[in-house]
Amino acid sequence: MAFRVAGRHLGEIVVLEPQVHQDDRGSFMEAFRADQYRELGLPDQFPQENHSISRRGVVRGLHFQWTPPMGKVMRVTAGAAFLVAVDIRRGSPGVGRWYGIEVTAENRLQVWAPPGFARGFCALVDGTVVQYRCTTFYNPRGESGIRWNDPRIAIDWPVERPLLSDKDSKAMSFDEWLARPESDRLDP
Repeated sequence: MAFRVAGRHLGEIVVLEPQVHQDDRGSFMEAFRADQYRELGLPDQFPQENHSISRRGVVRGLHFQWTPPMGKVMRVTAGAAFLVAVDIRRGSPGVGRWYGIEVTAENRLQVWAPPGFARGFCALVDGTVVQYRCTTFYNPRGESGIRWNDPRIAIDWPVERPLLSDKDSKAMSFDEWLARPESDRLDP
């Protein structure tokens, strides 16, 4: 097996630990294997992969897409980041609950957050590279965000004054998301 499940959280978030082969030349690992993802109950088709580079203290998120619903596998290939996923599905037993984990280029962990979860991260060092595979293509008309510091969610971020995009600083509250019309929601 190229991967070991290092943990399952909030019922649906999966943390994967890849098997790393290391010697005096360096290291090698399989970053993705469709057959093993399938065996673990994860999607095995990712039509889009994104790559971001951030300075220390940058918070990106909490982002999500409802049309079509998007899941993501996130990993850090340089630096370190605090990766977060929040259940935003109205009617879910875990609605409003979050999970966060420090992922580094050294620990090589991967985090699967399925559709219905908002995702974000905080870069812990300059030059942090986060890559994420997406289960569908980006649709700007079917995506949005929830404020990174929403008090109802109360994420314990490792930064007090993050660097934010204009879009993220103006994101809606969790309550505003839950009050949106049925067509704009990710219900279980």
